[in-house]
Amino acid sequence: MKRREFITLLGGAAAWPIAARAQQLAKPVVGLLRAGQMDENNLRAFRTGLSELGYEEGRNVAIEMHATEQYARLPALASEFVRRQVAVIYASTLPAALAAKAATATIPVVFSIGGDPIEAGLVTSMNRPTGNLTGATIFLGELLPKRLELLRELVPSATLIGVLVNPNNPNSEARSKDVQEAARTIGLQTLIVHAGSERDFISAFATLVQQRAGALVVGDDPFFGIYSEQIVALAARYALPAIYFFRSDTVNGGLMSYGADIDDQIRQAGAYVGRILKGEKPADLPVLQPTKFQFVINLKTANALGISVPTSLLLRADEVIE
Repeated sequence: MKRREFITLLGGAAAWPIAARAQQLAKPVVGLLRAGQMDENNLRAFRTGLSELGYEEGRNVAIEMHATEQYARLPALASEFVRRQVAVIYASTLPAALAAKAATATIPVVFSIGGDPIEAGLVTSMNRPTGNLTGATIFLGELLPKRLELLRELVPSATLIGVLVNPNNPNSEARSKDVQEAARTIGLQTLIVHAGSERDFISAFATLVQQRAGALVVGDDPFFGIYSEQIVALAARYALPAIYFFRSDTVNGGLMSYGADIDDQIRQAGAYVGRILKGEKPADLPVLQPTKFQFVINLKTANALGISVPTSLLLRADEVIE
């Protein structure tokens, strides 16, 4: 098994006796396709959504996962699900959703993504998606101004803000434009730095330091989730205040994060998969948008950086890590 690619039938079916495996394959199979790894909290949320519709993995549904950080591999993995004729494809992340859409026009696809699914070409309407796709989305561009404002309030001396972007993501150009526009409206300058592989992080941070960026916005790309510990460690090494999208980054030592509740989004997508398994059509299920957001501050990290967190921010935080 390759270190950065995970393909398995969840629950350890590969080790089962032949009779048990045949029984497993008789159940509807959900193909889970993801760019980047999916942690246990994400999987738990997905299973919770399925269970809300009466589906329990191993009892009356099977889940097979194809996950890779090599985005170019996603079309082949999606085609494998189509060849297998899975009942539903759950595409977690935009690159996975685009690969699933290109692979099939008949197998139902439920996505959970960041960004506008209409702009990305996944659906033609939020309320009445046409075709075989629906799911849950976060309009990340709309969260960027908030993240920049929080960063400016915490580090008012920073006028040049670095932005870490994965150039391999199909929405990287749009995301870069979004953050640049949001920064201009509040009088900040931005420095876009790219990291599309593990070796790129050191050079990206070197550029930030060389150009004297005063703070950093870490993009929402799932690839960055794989290397969360490395990114947090580099930010600490160079004493660079950073805001992240995922709560887990702040728990792991990042300064602060602001974003949607990803686990809740994945739970909703799991429930949609369950509804489709019961016979509903994707076109009849409106694309869901987030209702829960999380603002988390790590006081220990702030103290290590010599940053005094304003009381106004502490009062607005959903969680303060001490």
